[in-house]
Amino acid sequence: MTEVPGSVLFDLDGTLTDPFIGITRSMQHALRQMGMDPPPAEELRRYIGPPLQATFMEIFGDEALAAKALGFYRQRYGEFGKFENELIPGIIDVLRTMTDTGYALFVATSKLESYSLDIIDHFGLAGYFRRVHGSALDGSRADKGELIRHILRAEGLDPQKTVMIGDRLHDAHGAARNDVRAIGVLWGFGDRAELEGAGAARIAASPAELPEMVCAMIGLTRSAGQV
Repeated sequence: MTEVPGSVLFDLDGTLTDPFIGITRSMQHALRQMGMDPPPAEELRRYIGPPLQATFMEIFGDEALAAKALGFYRQRYGEFGKFENELIPGIIDVLRTMTDTGYALFVATSKLESYSLDIIDHFGLAGYFRRVHGSALDGSRADKGELIRHILRAEGLDPQKTVMIGDRLHDAHGAARNDVRAIGVLWGFGDRAELEGAGAARIAASPAELPEMVCAMIGLTRSAGQV
């Protein structure tokens, strides 16, 4: 395989696309099916990013009820919600620049891998990524640290030449657990305080800033002689 200058892992929700409508409507559907009066969509914004199993466990406090709610969520999301989604403006230019530079790009999302593949195909992004990695139906790899560890091993990536890009603290924490540095982005569902507190090495206010940040981070790592 041709050697690449480095690898970049992209979160999906809030980083590549804005899934707010699809996720919140599907959460409201699940809560209604569970006999609850769902809150307004904006109040559900904070739940976008973490694994949904953990979200419903937080709401219901019972594994069986959380699993039942997750089933109702997937029922709607799998049919409608995954396409109630918008591409982040400018992100295609970023992906094109990075692939032209020679970076190997991967999707790293806690979302079900099957849904993620459908979304990437829907927006015509498949040609930019070596592979899409997501969680499994049984909940494995929903934890971001576990997912990144799986990607590093499966793809044979050097953590010191890999950058994780995401919008929530889970992306930065998961990266740190695997000796990968993270870039936090401000157009998603986390804010600067959350991302800096989680240890993101850099914070991007717009997609156009990403290529230079990635180049600087991987370049600094290599020039420092780290392996």
